Amino acid sequence: MYYAGADSWNLRDGHMFETLERLLESRGPGSKAVVWAHNSHIGDARHTEMGAARDELNIGQLCRERFGDEAALIGFGTHGGKVAAASAWDGEIEMKEIQPSLPGSYERVFHDSHVDRFLLDFSRDDALRRRLDEPKLERFIGVIYRPETERMSHYAHASLPHQFDAYAWFDLTTPVTPLMPEHISPGVPETFPFGL
Repeated sequence: MYYAGADSWNLRDGHMFETLERLLESRGPGSKAVVWAHNSHIGDARHTEMGAARDELNIGQLCRERFGDEAALIGFGTHGGKVAAASAWDGEIEMKEIQPSLPGSYERVFHDSHVDRFLLDFSRDDALRRRLDEPKLERFIGVIYRPETERMSHYAHASLPHQFDAYAWFDLTTPVTPLMPEHISPGVPETFPFGL
C-alpha cells in the first residue's frame, strides 16, 4: 500500500469521519448512512499493521469507537480477476490483471475453499471468528495496484474477524466500468440523487 506517513493518513481519515458525523447530524436523530470505501479505510485499523505498527487510524476504527455496535464494518476480497486501478498517484486508470493471492493469506484460504462467492458474518458466528482470528496476510488493492511489487505494496498482516463484522468474498472479480451517456436518463444531474 502507499503510505505518506501516519499524520497525513490520519488527517485524511479523520476528515472523512468528521464529514460523516456532520452528514448524520444534518439529517437528525435516527439517521443512518452507508460509507463505501476501500478495506484499508473501512476495516478497524487497530487490528491491522497500519494501526498496530504505524499508529494509523481510519474511518472504520473511528466509527466503532463512536457508534459501537451500531456500526457494521464490511470488507471485500478476491483471489483474482481484473481491477480498474492506476500504477501511480495521478496516473491513468488501467484495467489490470490481479495476481493470484499469496499462500498464507486470507484470500488464499478462501480461494482454497473452492466456493466462488460467500459472505462471512463474524458477528453471528463465534466459532468462525475464532478459527480465523490469528492474523494472516490480507491483500489491499485500491486506487493504486502494482502487481510487480504486490507483496510489499498490497499485503499487510491483519485479524480479519476483528477488523470487520462481515466479509464478502468473490473468487474472481471484474473492474468497475463507468456509465456511458446513453445509460444515463436525460435531465438527471451527475450528482443524483444528492444534487450537490
